Amino acid sequence: MRPWLIAGIVVGADQLTKSLVARAFAPGDSLPLIPSVIHLTYVQNTGAAFGLFKGQQTVFVLLSIAIVAWVGWELLTQHPTARSVVWGCALVLGGAVGNLIDRVRFSYVIDFFDLRIWPVFNVADSAISIGTALLVWHALRPRSHVFH
Repeated sequence: MRPWLIAGIVVGADQLTKSLVARAFAPGDSLPLIPSVIHLTYVQNTGAAFGLFKGQQTVFVLLSIAIVAWVGWELLTQHPTARSVVWGCALVLGGAVGNLIDRVRFSYVIDFFDLRIWPVFNVADSAISIGTALLVWHALRPRSHVFH
């Protein structure tokens, strides 16, 4: 699969799920799916991952733009062939764009997956985390190169 398609699917899924949650819930509302395990909880996060550094929207917007530009540039110029790198970059790109859209539109990011033992997160956060893990895994493999 092309990284641009993967990133686009991530952005679409992220924005669709956030829209559904924002329509169905008021901020702070929570619906247990499996009580004490997973809830849908609508949070307007003005911070970074896990709610850190609240209120720094300009910094987060600029950082997101830089990440999107860098990953996009790497994909366009390096043409990675390793699946872990393609998927990793695509997931990070899609997640960064998904959260950037929220920051520009609302000055906060909509979060809703609530595991009760972890800060509330969203599809974009999951994509960024999985993508980063894939890139780190690839980089740490013996004789590997992140981009070929």
